[in-house]
Amino acid sequence: MENIKHKLTVLAHIAEEFNHKDVTWAIGASLLLYFKGITSEFHDIDIMIAEDDVETVKEILLSLGNIIQSKPNSKYKTKCFLEFHVDGVEIDTMAGFGIIYQDKEYYFPLKKEDIKDFTEVQGIKIPLQSIEEWRIYYELMERDEKVKMIDSYL
Repeated sequence: MENIKHKLTVLAHIAEEFNHKDVTWAIGASLLLYFKGITSEFHDIDIMIAEDDVETVKEILLSLGNIIQSKPNSKYKTKCFLEFHVDGVEIDTMAGFGIIYQDKEYYFPLKKEDIKDFTEVQGIKIPLQSIEEWRIYYELMERDEKVKMIDSYL
């Protein structure tokens, strides 16, 4: 619980900076599932960002922590994937999220108008991607356990 509290404090700090700079962003993956009460844990913070905001996000996160060299994964075709460590927490940012499934490329750019759900952490507004979107992503990523978790929730 202490660890989760720390991660959420880091998230609130990042969110405040992103919101202040008008970045188009939203939480996805396991942290999204955590916020929806689908899972009780998450390891890192996955942030989807608009492709136009990559430089701003990079600048903000570099001012808060450091960038990590990540290994490319052939299952993903994300236009920009950047991994950071901020106060001991792994932050993965993705712009132009892409998944390769059965030799076909699926492209899911984040658009401001697609963000319809929000939560609050320490009084800071946190935009969330939709659970339905993530069910599709997890299905394409062949993450069956996550698909089952979402199906039970829905």
